[in-house]
Amino acid sequence: MGPAMSRATPATRALDRAGVAYVLHVYDYRPGAGRIGLQAAASLGADPAQVLKTLMLLVDGQPHCAVLPSDGEASLKRLARAVGGKAAQMMSPEAAERSSGYKVGGISPLGQRRPLPVVVEAAALVHRQVFVNGGQRGLQIRLAPADLVAVLSAQTASFAGDGGG
Repeated sequence: MGPAMSRATPATRALDRAGVAYVLHVYDYRPGAGRIGLQAAASLGADPAQVLKTLMLLVDGQPHCAVLPSDGEASLKRLARAVGGKAAQMMSPEAAERSSGYKVGGISPLGQRRPLPVVVEAAALVHRQVFVNGGQRGLQIRLAPADLVAVLSAQTASFAGDGGG
């Protein structure tokens, strides 16, 4: 890991407190990449369906976090319904950074500044291991999806479609 890359982030500390096993992976983060999750998967040599992206959104005006495979796209309507809401919209990058305490490109669902309701795409649970952002650009955490759901006290739902995002 380079000098700017720390092993200790709020995300890793949350996993350490919970006693969850995980492995850190560093990859070559490219800020110009349009789809960061897909770029991370390619850099790690991982299946994009196992590299999960974190979306920060508002459901009926209330902040939420959604986690889904990087090769999928969230159906905002299905996501809102999954959490008992009517409408969902993505947060602005600035609002996502303020809410999470992380920079865009390094937003982890773990260890966010304020705990939010989290929904994890059910399709992620079919994998033995998944990757989520470690709280820094270029840092991924590999762990069991059931551990991710447990640590986040997340609900699971089917809200993803194919492509995009």
